[in-house]
Order: sequence, then C-alpha cells, then structure tokens
Amino acid sequence: MKSLLAAAALAALTLAPAYADCTYPQPPSNLPDGNVATLPQMLAAQKAVQAYNATMNTYLTCIKKQSDATIAKQSLKLTKKQIKSLEVMEIQRNNAAVDQLQKVAKRFNAQVRIYQKKHAKKSN
Repeated sequence: MKSLLAAAALAALTLAPAYADCTYPQPPSNLPDGNVATLPQMLAAQKAVQAYNATMNTYLTCIKKQSDATIAKQSLKLTKKQIKSLEVMEIQRNNAAVDQLQKVAKRFNAQVRIYQKKHAKKSN
C-alpha cells in the first residue's frame, strides 16, 4: 500500500509541471432558456458551445502530449507500475473533460429542442 501511495505521489509531482501548460477550458457560462430565447441568442450559444468543443479538444490533445512526453522523458527513472499510474491519470483527466463537454452539449441540445418545439407551434 505504501509503494502505491509513493508511486501516486511521484506521478503527481512528475506531472504537475507538465500539465501546467494545458489550460482546462471553461464551459459557456450562459446557455439560453429555449422557452424565452431569441434566434440570435440561440445562434450565439451554438457558437459558444462549438468554441468550447474546439478548446476542449485542444486541451485533450495537450494533456495527451504532455503525458506522453513526461513518460518518455522519465521512462528510465520510473517503474512499469509508475508509468501505468501516469497513464491512468491521463485517462482520468481525459474522461472527466469529455464528461463535462457532453454535459454542456446535452444541456444546450435540450434547450434547442425546447426552442424548436415552441417555434414550431407558433408557425402552425
């Protein structure tokens, strides 16, 4: 157990400077309410979500490259267990970021459906 904690501590210390260059993107702060939003507001939100998606993809690429570079640089100093721990940390960061991106997309898409339903009724 102590060796696992030591490996995790070493991994955290090794990766801290590497991940410093990868800036986690902030999700759009104001997604409109589809019940009251105007078309320009919905289009602006769509652009914001698309921009967030692009910056998140940049972040995901960055953390993968940083992780790969750290492992390559430190591979002679690290045990296989420590390398695996670093790889697991990168996967966890990736998955957390993708989960956040999917939540934002799901919230926005729900508001788009509300907006479309409301405006479909008006045109009939």
